[in-house]
Order: sequence, then structure tokens, then C-alpha cells
Amino acid sequence: MFGIGTMELLVIFVVALLVIGPRKLPQMARSLGKAFGEFKRVTADVKRTIDTEVDRVERQERTVKAKSELLAEDTAAFMAANPESAVADADAATTVDAAKTVEAADPAKTVDAKASSGV
Repeated sequence: MFGIGTMELLVIFVVALLVIGPRKLPQMARSLGKAFGEFKRVTADVKRTIDTEVDRVERQERTVKAKSELLAEDTAAFMAANPESAVADADAATTVDAAKTVEAADPAKTVDAKASSGV
């Protein structure tokens, strides 16, 4: 365990017997055993909690990846089935992006452009 042999354990036991005394040694050993047991339980609980959280995060990442792949497949299938709709969607996206760019550059021009277009 710690690289301690039988002779070393015997020496530690004799020193503990001399320092602590024969009356308190069983009580100290019991307390030490309880402390080690509690440490093992806490360690196992922390490990289990970490493993559970890692599994939850990995499952969430797999779900997000699967949803994005399905969305990409659905979008590709829709564009293949409706090419004219895909062109209209691309034009609408370009118009929205252009409006955002103009608004970011000069908010006053955006107000003028909206007023002239009737929006």
C-alpha cells in the first residue's frame, strides 16, 4: 500500500503503544479507522458526482450535434425539393444582413431608408 513492510508496521505499532498507551490505543485505532472509512466514502461520492456530470455534459453535446446534423440534412432536402424557395430565402437573408450593416454604420440612414420604403 505505502511500501511499508511487516517490520515497519511492528515498529510503528510499538511506538504508538509507548506514546499513546495501552488504554487509549484501541480508541485511537477505532477513530483512525472511522476517519479512513469516511474519507473513502467521500472520495467515492465525489468521483461518482464528477462521472455523472461528465456523462450529462457528453450526452448534451451528442444531442446538440445530432440536432444540428438533422437540421442540416432537413435544410439540404428542403432546398433540393424547393430550389426557388432557397433562392428567395437567400435573397431575404442578404437583404436583412445589408440592413443590419447599414444600421450599424449610420442609424440616421436606416431611419431615412425605412421612411422612404414605407416600413
